[in-house]
Amino acid sequence: MNGLMRCLRHLWLDADDAQRALGDAGIARLEARVAASERRHSGQICLCVEASLPPGYLWRHLVRRERLEDVVRDRALTLFGKQRVWDTELNNGVLVYLLLAEHRIEIVADRALVRCISEQHWHALVERIAAACRDGRIEEALAAAIDDVDAVLAAHFPRAAAGAEQGPGSGPERGLPDRPTIR
Repeated sequence: MNGLMRCLRHLWLDADDAQRALGDAGIARLEARVAASERRHSGQICLCVEASLPPGYLWRHLVRRERLEDVVRDRALTLFGKQRVWDTELNNGVLVYLLLAEHRIEIVADRALVRCISEQHWHALVERIAAACRDGRIEEALAAAIDDVDAVLAAHFPRAAAGAEQGPGSGPERGLPDRPTIR
């Protein structure tokens, strides 16, 4: 029965549900938080809220019996590529991915951050914000994720140090959109 309920939840939810979960004001606050964060460091933070898994991913979990954690992580990695989070000047982009149907957050960091921060650090960060997400406090969870990622980026890629390395057309003016992507 659990599989059937999960399937129905994923088939039922769409981008409008993700939009409603945050609301226009919440999306604007998150956008402003990302923009403020990116003034402190040279990294790029990309938020993606997806209502439900696409059918192929859902199939992998329900029929092929792949672990949900692995399927959600794979989806986050796919969106990291599709949204070009990897395409930053210093390879220091971060995707914060929320799967609304499961209230699961994934954080995918680019190569430069992987060299600086352990995978365990990212897992601990996700665990700290997961409770708010599970309780339906979506904006609060995403805001906490932005703040935690901001702290890491500011520590390892401060804006002052990055200014000398970056040429014209680099940085936030060329970077990823600050507005969360709603799918």
